[in-house]
Amino acid sequence: MKSTARVVVIGGGVVGAGTLYHLAKKGWSDVVMIERKELTSGSTWHAAGLLPLFNMSYSVGKLHQYSVDFYQELERETGQSVGFSQVSNIRLANCDYRMDEYKYYSGVAKTVGVEVKFLTPDEVKEIWPLCNTEGLLGAIQHPEDGYIQPADLTQALAKGARERGAEIYRYTTVTGIEQQADGRWLVKTDKGDIDCEHVVSCTGSFARRTGEMVGLDIPVIPVEHQFIVTEPHPEIQARHQQGKLEMGVLRESDAGYYLREEGGGLLLGPYEKGAPCCYVDGPADDCEYELFNEELDRLMPHVEACMNRVPAFGEVGVKTVYNGAIAYTPDGNPIVGPAPGLKNFWLNEGHSFGITAAGGAGWQLAEWIVDGEPTVDMMGVDPRRFGPYASRGYLRNKNEEAYSNVFTTHYPDEERPAARPLKTSPCYDRMKALGAVFGSVYGWERPNWFAPKGYQLSEGDLAKADVLLNDNHSQPLEDGRVVEKNSFRRSNYFEFVGRECRHVNSKVGVLDMSAFAKCLVAGPGAEAWLESLFANRIPKSIGRIGLCHMLSKNGGVRAEFTVYKTGPQNYYLVSAGAFENHDHDYLKKLKPNDGSVNLQPITTQQGVLVLAGPRSREVLQKLTDSDLSNKAFPWLTGQFINVGYAQAHALRVNFVGELGWELHHPIEMQNYIFDQLMAAGAEFDIKPFGIRAMDSMRIEKSYRLIPREMSIEYSALESGLDRFVRLDKKCDFIGKQALTDWRARGFNNAFVTLEVHGVTDADARGSEAIYKDGEVVGRATSGGYGWRVGKSLALGLVQPALAEIGTELQIEILGELYNATVIEESPFDPENKCLRA
Repeated sequence: MKSTARVVVIGGGVVGAGTLYHLAKKGWSDVVMIERKELTSGSTWHAAGLLPLFNMSYSVGKLHQYSVDFYQELERETGQSVGFSQVSNIRLANCDYRMDEYKYYSGVAKTVGVEVKFLTPDEVKEIWPLCNTEGLLGAIQHPEDGYIQPADLTQALAKGARERGAEIYRYTTVTGIEQQADGRWLVKTDKGDIDCEHVVSCTGSFARRTGEMVGLDIPVIPVEHQFIVTEPHPEIQARHQQGKLEMGVLRESDAGYYLREEGGGLLLGPYEKGAPCCYVDGPADDCEYELFNEELDRLMPHVEACMNRVPAFGEVGVKTVYNGAIAYTPDGNPIVGPAPGLKNFWLNEGHSFGITAAGGAGWQLAEWIVDGEPTVDMMGVDPRRFGPYASRGYLRNKNEEAYSNVFTTHYPDEERPAARPLKTSPCYDRMKALGAVFGSVYGWERPNWFAPKGYQLSEGDLAKADVLLNDNHSQPLEDGRVVEKNSFRRSNYFEFVGRECRHVNSKVGVLDMSAFAKCLVAGPGAEAWLESLFANRIPKSIGRIGLCHMLSKNGGVRAEFTVYKTGPQNYYLVSAGAFENHDHDYLKKLKPNDGSVNLQPITTQQGVLVLAGPRSREVLQKLTDSDLSNKAFPWLTGQFINVGYAQAHALRVNFVGELGWELHHPIEMQNYIFDQLMAAGAEFDIKPFGIRAMDSMRIEKSYRLIPREMSIEYSALESGLDRFVRLDKKCDFIGKQALTDWRARGFNNAFVTLEVHGVTDADARGSEAIYKDGEVVGRATSGGYGWRVGKSLALGLVQPALAEIGTELQIEILGELYNATVIEESPFDPENKCLRA
């Protein structure tokens, strides 16, 4: 056994093997994998082997697409069968909103490069003659999809890795992991220790136990998943004898199950409600090829639905019931990337669709480790999308919820209720009393929009399809009222959001943005350090504010910060609340070790209330003795002011494009400040507004978001950040040379704002395909209705030659093509007269 290696991969399932293979393929042959038992002896061995390309996430979709292509190449390369059956995958739709989901997904698929076909019920019957098509609206099909043999795949990956110099140590148990003074890792095992530069955790059900060895609380807890294998069916056997094609993988999404042929019979895998978490503290030390007792009662609604849709399933006996652990995270997506707070410790965990993702996740993680950056935007799977709030109790609740929602319709406006409310700002109850309908981000409760007093949906509004999975609305409020219907189209809250936008535009509104990530940077080296991080120049004068971007090493955009200079070598940094752990982790890892810079996260110490609208100065002036005139308090500056008896840093910036201030205040003073604002603003008809109104207004200003308009996949200049990127800065900053080189090579994308014509009930939301003369030429990144300009808008990236103002394009929204015109940025108030008023 080696005593040193460049990388140690822990875990010998398909995910670990995929990681090892791709590291070796990148040229790092000095890599080893450690497996406590035999390869595949964890959750890989009992996986059903499905390869679903369907995923509403752009980043996860790209990983899955890579895997399906790569597995076929792997077989040719190694000469070892992976058992890939490319039999296609059909997803049935029984109701309109399921079909809307498929129409939306098809746009995502086209931008990723995945083929999707829409099928009529008759076409479904041709492919799946045993399927009862009564009541179907149609289906979608992935012709390139199918299933694979997990054990064969793992062995082929292992063989490919070994052929490139990697070594695999089976029946070797990791007993400890320690980081040494020089930053290298010591992986201790019962067969000896290995000194290495990098460690990759691919330990599946053991993830939390692995994390404990290095002080990590990895947000993964497995859930029990069952599937049923039947005895052979005569009709299926007859088809085989006649040489007919296998019928493929069938998914009745509205009944929550998948079904495919297996050994002349059928394999049924439901995703039922009530499936419990397991291995909360990790499996036993001697766990190998372990299964749990079957729990058929939980499966019966899905079994009965399957018997209705495929009567043949009820005509044969049950051969085997498998009930094994499958790793889950709170949002159902895996955890792939750097561990927070630890140098060169990487996570490839939480794979609920590990067979599908193993190739793509291993590919991108190897890119990240070897080259310093992935090539695919990985924000959707980054381990740092969760924070310390994701405790054991939270995970149990959310992971079970994620499992039970695998087949529910994934509405873009859906807010799942489990483990909520968890993190609330002090004014939560006040907002709630004013009608707030809350959403959640990074554990925080934030008002999405405000419902009128006593408002509720009618029985007609709540009518559902007669299918097993038919939720189409938010959870009822405490008094039983249902106030929000989920939809891919303009829903019931559309007009209410519009009222909020118009109110802020004409009067004054208050928005709670306490979830913002916030930190203080100070010390003799603070200015020089920040200059080396950000593409923009940091503010030089006390009280000035700058919008600064941290680029990736390849010249893309890593993070966005508002930087406010509060004193000599003192700065206050604000970034997106959803990415607090991500952004602060980069700051901590990049901070100098010489003590010249002090970094202090203060998110939970500071609340933020946004006061915006043409009457906002009059409201705030009633509460402070500071001069708020344009001359004394210009745009993009901040001051420490009194607000009645309280105090706050008032920053003259906002994300809605109106006159206004962000009031950053001690969290314990929030309710006092909120009450003062509401009282002072009463004569101006002040009202609260929510995140959805903010999003509508930021689109009208062409304001970018990470990871939508800005990401590592697009250069900062492709995202239209020219005025925030100072390539003439005297000092180097992260990504400067790479961005310069990228510009010299030429860009493939350009940021555009589009006016979409002819929309009546469904605006773009992001990920829609953009066309020119029938060809996909770009993708929308955001979209919505602009209430101040009265237009349906979309932001996106297209081929540079098509970014000229006036260019006529088309955009696909829920399966319909709409004409779209490239218009000037910031269709609302392009000269920023409101902001500067």
